[in-house]
Amino acid sequence: MVWATYAVATVYVTADAVDKGKKAAASHGDNPGRTSRVAAAVVDTFVWQALASVAIPGFTINRVCAGSLYVLGRATKLPLPVRKWTTTAIGLSTIPFIITPIDRSVHLLLDSSLRKIYGGGEKHDKHD
Repeated sequence: MVWATYAVATVYVTADAVDKGKKAAASHGDNPGRTSRVAAAVVDTFVWQALASVAIPGFTINRVCAGSLYVLGRATKLPLPVRKWTTTAIGLSTIPFIITPIDRSVHLLLDSSLRKIYGGGEKHDKHD
């Protein structure tokens, strides 16, 4: 089941990158450097989405759940199914708290690495 969610997430990330590429192509018309700008938009969006929407949140929630299950196993006598459901609830409840720090961190990471290669002109915009 987990692998299926990653497949769906990959399709979403790819679709968003393609969409941003189409928008960049339309906005740059036949201007010189159009291909580079479209490629930068696609790469920036794909990498940003893959990190900020899939990899880092997935890892973070996984570690929170693993830690929660461990602590619940040590600190309580709850039956395993209850501990697993509690762990799931704890993992899901972390989502609102991790979104902004992850988004900001990924922007900082890309600003200090990948975006230096192409000038950062085509940053991913999650509101677009």
